[in-house]
Amino acid sequence: MKFGIVGTGMIAEFHARAIGEIPGASVAACLDTVPERARSFAEKHKCRAYGDLKSFLSDPEMEVVNVCSPSGAHLDSAVPAAESGRHLIVEKPLEITVERCLRIVEACSRSGVVLSGIFPSRFFEAARAVKEAVDQGRFGRLSMGSAYVKWWREQAYYSGSGWKGTKAMDGGGALMNQSIHAVDLLLWYMGPVRRVSAFTGVAGHTGLEIEDNASAALEFENGALGAIQGSTAVWPGFLKRVEVLGTSGSAILEEESLAFWRFASETPADEEARSRFASLTSTGGGASDPSAIGHRGHRLQIEDVLRAIGEKGKPLVDGIEATRPVALIRAIYESAASGRPVTPADPA
Repeated sequence: MKFGIVGTGMIAEFHARAIGEIPGASVAACLDTVPERARSFAEKHKCRAYGDLKSFLSDPEMEVVNVCSPSGAHLDSAVPAAESGRHLIVEKPLEITVERCLRIVEACSRSGVVLSGIFPSRFFEAARAVKEAVDQGRFGRLSMGSAYVKWWREQAYYSGSGWKGTKAMDGGGALMNQSIHAVDLLLWYMGPVRRVSAFTGVAGHTGLEIEDNASAALEFENGALGAIQGSTAVWPGFLKRVEVLGTSGSAILEEESLAFWRFASETPADEEARSRFASLTSTGGGASDPSAIGHRGHRLQIEDVLRAIGEKGKPLVDGIEATRPVALIRAIYESAASGRPVTPADPA
């Protein structure tokens, strides 16, 4: 498969590295409206550089488009790419509102192309072990599920970007940009949220149109309760943490590792899991440095997309799945603004 990458910022590098490790895959083209950035990226990754979307989509080799532009601009390139017959891999969030997400989903459906939203945390071994235990009913009745992303970002992270911290392009702050990976895992494990009550604010930065601090209380449709806390104003920053707690077992995931794994009815495999998944995290997880993440999760997810294309099936994170965390985060913002509990939209 030949890939084209829209946007050549930091996250595009992770996509390019991931693609480069997949046998038979390569980056054929890149697009950036800043010519110098496009040329530099193209030279590094030995691909063709384009400065406008029309020329980019006329590339004869490109079969898959990876959208790595600012969040609020994903729709602008994703829909034309789908209409041109290219499969799509879109960085998180899929878009910054449910309506914009669904416009991408619908365009891909009309064109018969595969769409996947980037959530690489789902592909880590420990994360998948938790999901398997949930599906097997090993937690008993799920009673609580929570996600905590207490990170740190310097003021320059926002001031120097030109789009981070803005409503139009970022769509939100500590939740929409940073915590969304943990929010996705939480929904994957616990199921839909019935209602949410939330507070958001700005605690550690200036000039923001969005939040750098948020806390939400959740009631899931299965009756469990939970919480989401997201921040970029917590120094020095901690690994993201997802808790799945039930009447017969509990698991706590910290980035790629299991911090806790125990069940009322244990098997020999549980002790092996505690040992095997105890120290898998090898990066800072982005807790204080956005570049301190690995690209292995991206590679695993891109491989899953290639599988879906080959089988004419669905990827693990299709368009609707990628829309669900956006819907919950938008509900949190609405609750914080109104002071009332809100039921998240159902993208399905």
